[in-house]
Amino acid sequence: MRALYSILIFMLAIVMLQACANDFGDALQEVVKSNTTWETGTKSNEVSTSNAAKSESKPAFNLQSPSKQEEIQIGREITGNLLGAAPLVNDAELQNYVNKVGRWVANQGERADLPWHFGIIESEDINAFAAPGGYVIITKGLYRKLENEAQLAGVLSHEIAHVIKSHHLKILQKSQLLDYGANLLGKQLGKDNQVIQKLIGRGAEVCARSLDKSAEFEADRMGVVLTTRAGYEPYGLPEVLQTIGQTSNDASSLALLFKTHPHPDDRLVKLDDAIGNRLDNIKDGKTLSERFYHLKN
Repeated sequence: MRALYSILIFMLAIVMLQACANDFGDALQEVVKSNTTWETGTKSNEVSTSNAAKSESKPAFNLQSPSKQEEIQIGREITGNLLGAAPLVNDAELQNYVNKVGRWVANQGERADLPWHFGIIESEDINAFAAPGGYVIITKGLYRKLENEAQLAGVLSHEIAHVIKSHHLKILQKSQLLDYGANLLGKQLGKDNQVIQKLIGRGAEVCARSLDKSAEFEADRMGVVLTTRAGYEPYGLPEVLQTIGQTSNDASSLALLFKTHPHPDDRLVKLDDAIGNRLDNIKDGKTLSERFYHLKN
């Protein structure tokens, strides 16, 4: 599957079947029913629902300010396009487990109202992606590097932070791609395939390529906060960064990650500068190694 990201690079020139997006939504609906709570054994911060209530009461935005439902629809289609290059791992227990952990961590943030979806895809590359609206994908290659649930929560929290901060959506907005109009996305997709495919294809490229370094550093900081709120040992994400940093730079599985993200060593330095000794008093964070789901193959 090392050709995954080469396929993504050329994806703008390929007309992807819209059924890919529907498959993603349907697959996750099957493995995730109503798993919205996931306790770690420690008391987490209360999740405020005031922001969610306020967002529900706002009228739909348009053009450069899509509504929540439009953002979700954009993310769903973009994720379907990404899955055109690599399918979800055929392991319902794995997908269910990752969704439980992901939703528990996402519930600690200010966008707990999104219908979060998480998936592990068939790729031995080491990477993860997020799309607007609450869609998060991790490669099997990255999952293999994890040793406990706190580390999984750390990886997911970084991608969750990208969605919360609308990092990818802001790139789409800046590039004027949403100027096609919210009313266009509000209609049933497929009525104007040429325009829709341009928007969604470009969005897939944006989600697979690099964000600026400040966005990555911000997602790292917020990720540590979210995992700590969720009751996990707070250094899960730094541990994963350290593991990746110790992997040979020549490893083909890391080629795109190193191209699209700051080096793990730089990210660790920035995290250390930002956190300092603020987390030293947290003594009851859980790693939950015994509950971590191990791949069957």
